[in-house]
Amino acid sequence: MRWSLQVQYGVYAMFDLAYNGRETPVQVRVIGERQQIPTRYLEQIFQRLRRARLVEGKRGPGGGYRLSRAPAEITLLDIVEAIEGPLSRSLVPTLEPRGRRPVQASRPGFLWEGVAEGVARSLATTTLESLCREAARRAVKRADADSHTYVI
Repeated sequence: MRWSLQVQYGVYAMFDLAYNGRETPVQVRVIGERQQIPTRYLEQIFQRLRRARLVEGKRGPGGGYRLSRAPAEITLLDIVEAIEGPLSRSLVPTLEPRGRRPVQASRPGFLWEGVAEGVARSLATTTLESLCREAARRAVKRADADSHTYVI
């Protein structure tokens, strides 16, 4: 199974906010630099995350994004569905190949529903907090907490 680049980048960005973010908002540009994601692309992803109320945005000096809830309350399923829509829609094949008549009676369509349920269950039990704990256990480098970015 392959996730879209938007989903992958959305997970990386949300992880970055949870792992490196403090109470102060973080600029998309900073997250993009740390995660090597183009800023323009990341801005589009953050609009979807904001509409899903996973992040809050602040404009102006000192602006940026921060998580709208505690990392323990945000799951990977929340992120995936904020970006792609309902998971069942993206995992369960619904269209027959062109020019073919539906042959639903002879195919195990229930298979995809079970796969979607299993993936959704796994994503729903994985929180940003659990990702951060695992990253700390594996000694993933954090952004320097004492560094500040000044723009003139």
